[in-house]
Amino acid sequence: MKLQALTPPTPLFFFFFFTTLLFYPTESTQPPYACDSSQPSTSSYPFCKTALPINQRVQDLVSRLTLDEKISQLVNSAPPIPRLGIPSYEWWSEALHGVADVGKGINLYGTISNATSFPQVILTAASFNEHLWYRIGQVIGTEARALYNAGQATGMTFWAPNINIFRDPRWGRGQETPGEDPLVVGKYAVSYVRGVQGDSFEGGKLKVGGRLQASACCKHFTAYDLDNWKSVTRFGFDARVSEQDLADTYQPPFKSCVQQGQASGIMCAYNRVNGVPSCADYNLLTKVARGQWDFHGYITSDCDAVSIIRDVQGYAKTPEDAVGDVLKAGMDVNCGSYLKDHTKSAVQQKKLDVSEIDRALRNLFSIRMRLGLFDGSPLEQPYGNIGPDQACSKEHQALALEAAQDGIVLLKNSGRLLPLPKSKAISLAVIGPNANASVTLLGNYHGRPCKSITPLKALQGYAKYTNYEAGCDTVKCPQATIDKAVEAAKAADYVVLIMGLDQSQEREAHDRRHLGLPGKQQELISSVAKAAKKPVILVILSGGPVDITPAKYDKKIGGIFWAGYPGEAGGIALAEIIFGDHNPGGRLPVTWYTQDYVKIPMTDMRMRPDTKTGYPGRTYRFYKGGNVYDFGFGLSYSNYIYEFASAIAQNKLYLNESSISSKVKSSDAGRFRLVPDLSEEFCEKKKFPVRVAVKNHGEMVGKHPVLLFVGQKNPNNGSPMKQLVGFQSVILSAGERAELEFILNPCEHLSHANEGGLMVVEEGSYFLQVGDVEYPLDIIV
Repeated sequence: MKLQALTPPTPLFFFFFFTTLLFYPTESTQPPYACDSSQPSTSSYPFCKTALPINQRVQDLVSRLTLDEKISQLVNSAPPIPRLGIPSYEWWSEALHGVADVGKGINLYGTISNATSFPQVILTAASFNEHLWYRIGQVIGTEARALYNAGQATGMTFWAPNINIFRDPRWGRGQETPGEDPLVVGKYAVSYVRGVQGDSFEGGKLKVGGRLQASACCKHFTAYDLDNWKSVTRFGFDARVSEQDLADTYQPPFKSCVQQGQASGIMCAYNRVNGVPSCADYNLLTKVARGQWDFHGYITSDCDAVSIIRDVQGYAKTPEDAVGDVLKAGMDVNCGSYLKDHTKSAVQQKKLDVSEIDRALRNLFSIRMRLGLFDGSPLEQPYGNIGPDQACSKEHQALALEAAQDGIVLLKNSGRLLPLPKSKAISLAVIGPNANASVTLLGNYHGRPCKSITPLKALQGYAKYTNYEAGCDTVKCPQATIDKAVEAAKAADYVVLIMGLDQSQEREAHDRRHLGLPGKQQELISSVAKAAKKPVILVILSGGPVDITPAKYDKKIGGIFWAGYPGEAGGIALAEIIFGDHNPGGRLPVTWYTQDYVKIPMTDMRMRPDTKTGYPGRTYRFYKGGNVYDFGFGLSYSNYIYEFASAIAQNKLYLNESSISSKVKSSDAGRFRLVPDLSEEFCEKKKFPVRVAVKNHGEMVGKHPVLLFVGQKNPNNGSPMKQLVGFQSVILSAGERAELEFILNPCEHLSHANEGGLMVVEEGSYFLQVGDVEYPLDIIV
């Protein structure tokens, strides 16, 4: 049985709705824009001439501004310039997993009062499906433009995606990211950005400097993955990162976001990296992003990140020094008021040249022009026909359901307990503090969802008799009503426990202290499982990993799901999976560590292990220690069998051709070649296909992510134990077999960073791996 209808939002939403009516107008207005053709006094300016290149138009506009007008535009809430017919503009809007009214640029209290709320990013990443990620980006960009066209947006620059590496399982904002693997995070960034900005899935439709549907911003640049741990906060933290880890862990997602995704925005982070504040780092913002990566866009600070450079970090002695530092480093706009308050005095004290302000303004106005906001009425321009009917359309809501279905991960299914029988005669006990919590499903940075249904409500559609017990008042669970929960379990044919975390446990500015379930949740789970007639089903809602070792090995717990924060349709998706209307296929995008991992300081940024000190390293690529579940783990109601259909001939890859001008280098670990010494032509020539066959040995159709890893037989010199080099999602009917092709570039996929931050390909014995199947490969340099 499939549930088609969704129930309306909870009363909490209506409270916020009526409260917010006091502050937001409900009638739609025309979208704000410059160069109104009905105003000849302003439309005749060269910056309004669409036939001119944007750089000329921007140059003309900036040349007409007074110093005070220039300074006024350097903050997120840029005021209007009436004499030139330029409206106000808000740079800060949010769209992490759906258009949200968390920032200042969007209001959801007008003709459009809701937007599609997709699963939190960490669960969407578990689908390992680039095309799904792209389609989500498309919906977000479309709904954003619909809001603008309806007069409910004062900006079209959205500060997403969050593409920091989920390095430490305690990080409160790990839920916002696509996980711990640089390849996955980078590919997510590219797909999301292309979708939001109006590019094609493959890229190339949107040329450099081309018209934007909406603007995406890759954040937080860089090495930001600590919010508030013990006495260390993100504002004062100095991330000490090696060149090696920067090169192959922290920076690659941003490089992909800029070069392949063509992102039009970057946000510099609060923290320092090796002593230098990210927003004041000329090397990071100008040399790397704009120079090496050819970034064409604007760079914003995180909110109040400029002020903390002086007030918290003590890097700048005066406010004027801080202003000079960030603008000369290459930052363009300040989320906050610091630049508005102190830029003029910085100029007067000769700590800042006006040319730096002009440079920033050229970047800012270029984006506004690329959004079509200086071309006359946007309703008569590309994207002008996107109307309110696009927000929360049936197609968009169906995609939210698909994303939740494809992300939910089955972690345990003992004795093939699942799926449960679809018999209306069964009785069901639904227990747990997250069973009936609609807001918990949405994670953070969410807007007002189209519609919402809790797991409890969705499960009730499959059972004739349903008994609900919260067990705990909140997920903190300081006290548990175990007796009532046990009685409900005893009386039911099947029991579903819906436990885990929520934003009280993990969020921005709040990192976790431990990895276990909060309060008395574990005691509640064990008591209910012991009392139930049959093995119970446990569902964990969380962003970060949870140490559920007791549940993993408890024979009275037959099934375990991780459902992340699955968004507006997450309740339906979960019920459909539990009762077999959808075959689960999600895979964990992070390692699930055991509780003792918290002995490692969050402030230790090293990825590689250190045998001398016993430091175990981080993420599946380097971590040497026990865990609860591996990165990429995920079960299904089907059993999938793999084989390598073909790879490289004779299992050998030769990189020692005479055409290579560079010399082979040697170290204690063996011989290697520097990737920068190998020409792009040579690397292209050495690409080789790997064909993987996969067959569905099951009775249900399934959407299955296939993950291809490469590793060294004897990793050394800081090389990963293994690393993901490709993934594809394939739909297979029962008994169906398919072959997938992966194209590997040895310079990209078989390399890692050396201690100096240069990519190297080492000689030696490698292996390709899919599931438990390996294919040997020798590299000769």
